[in-house]
Amino acid sequence: MNRNQEKKRRPRIRRAAADAGRVVFCASEAAPLAKTGGLADVVGTLPPVLARRGIPVTVFLPLYRQIAAAKCRREKIAAHLYRTPLARGVDCYLIEHNHYFDRAGLYQENGSDYPDNLDRFAFFSLQVLKTVRQLRLQPAVIHCHDWQTALIPLYLKTRYAHDSFFRKVKTILTIHNLGYQGIFPVTEFSKLGLDERFFSLDGLEFYGQINLLKGGLLFADRLTTVSPTYAREIQTIDYGCGLEGVLRQRAHDLTGILNGICPREWDPQRHPALARQYGPDTLRGKLDNKYALQQRCGLPVSAAVPLVAMITRLADQKGLDILSRVMESICRLPVQFVLLGTGEPGYHSYFTALAERFSNISVHLRFDALLAAQVYAGSDIFLMPSRYEPCGLGQLISLRFGTLPIVRSTGGLADTIEDYDPFRGQGTGFVFDAYQSGALLEAVKRALCVYRQPARWKALMQRGMRADFSWEKSAGAYARLYRSVCGQKSPERA
Repeated sequence: MNRNQEKKRRPRIRRAAADAGRVVFCASEAAPLAKTGGLADVVGTLPPVLARRGIPVTVFLPLYRQIAAAKCRREKIAAHLYRTPLARGVDCYLIEHNHYFDRAGLYQENGSDYPDNLDRFAFFSLQVLKTVRQLRLQPAVIHCHDWQTALIPLYLKTRYAHDSFFRKVKTILTIHNLGYQGIFPVTEFSKLGLDERFFSLDGLEFYGQINLLKGGLLFADRLTTVSPTYAREIQTIDYGCGLEGVLRQRAHDLTGILNGICPREWDPQRHPALARQYGPDTLRGKLDNKYALQQRCGLPVSAAVPLVAMITRLADQKGLDILSRVMESICRLPVQFVLLGTGEPGYHSYFTALAERFSNISVHLRFDALLAAQVYAGSDIFLMPSRYEPCGLGQLISLRFGTLPIVRSTGGLADTIEDYDPFRGQGTGFVFDAYQSGALLEAVKRALCVYRQPARWKALMQRGMRADFSWEKSAGAYARLYRSVCGQKSPERA
């Protein structure tokens, strides 16, 4: 294609993408400004990819203490409203309310939820709508994320039902983890400013309590979640967390779109935290990172011993219950084990005691982004035995670093990891089905068997490193969804 042809083609692509109009992202966290989990990674990395496709995106966040304390450039727009660049081409508006958001944590402190979380995020949801209107941003779509912003679709169809500014605005709600629903006592319902008829089976009522996520599931124009398999799973009793009936009711409006990662952020050929950069054709550098990780963790330096790693929240959902039943058996295998993460106090105590008994295990009970990158690069095997996993980013990052994942076949893990087939020589990791300790242990042993076959292991590493899990494909799916929802007939307002 010559330069003139390229110039003619590029505007057509951008106009087609921009048909969706402006998209406003409303979320409770976004990397790198504020983060507790994968939600922040999505809200921080998807908008700039959409912007490059010609879709204008604006993000709204609460102005938390950690954002205020950070050295990011902020411009005061109005009273209690600031603007900061989230990424190239994407502005983020920060809503200030010191009583609600000037706190040590985002949702909790010392392991306990803030008792006024309903007040905090109901305020944030209403303030987003008020600010969007004041700034005349005129969105085509308001894209809400998880329970913290799930009231926005309901507020649009009640308190703003007759506001001409929002007449054509559509809403999308993305479920990042159905296990977190925003459940509060019925005594707090009056704080929402909604008619009592919305505390009903067809509204926010959930076994005698308020369920904010349920409101979003019922009133958003479209629903998404973060992998195709998880979209199917949450419509079942086993994974629906009590909302499977609502989700089956909205099944025709529910889409599973796989999360992605930023290839530049997780690139072993340029990551600054590594002892030595490497790529699929320069794997000698990965061994140097293994040596460096072993030294940092106080483990014997050895190329021959496989190093198994976990970077996780220490909770049953992540498979810690089935892992703990076979962890001693794993420690008695010819392996080394590194754990990085925080979570339930019981698991803190368990792994601390285990590390005192076994010299081949290194436990780090904290959040440490620098060490996390070094663990991804220095380990051979990455363990994700989750009970359920909406998408999961750890397995995608580990592939990028040539670290082969062992995963249970659920949610996004099932959608992203192909089980190793020794007969065809295909696969990108090791997958087990049953949520059982024995199945997990057998998967570990199977991986160790392949590890002792260097040529096969190297081929698996290279295949995983070359896999494409960037946001580009998923951003295209979101762009199509935005255009689709904007073209559909508007549902009746309440």
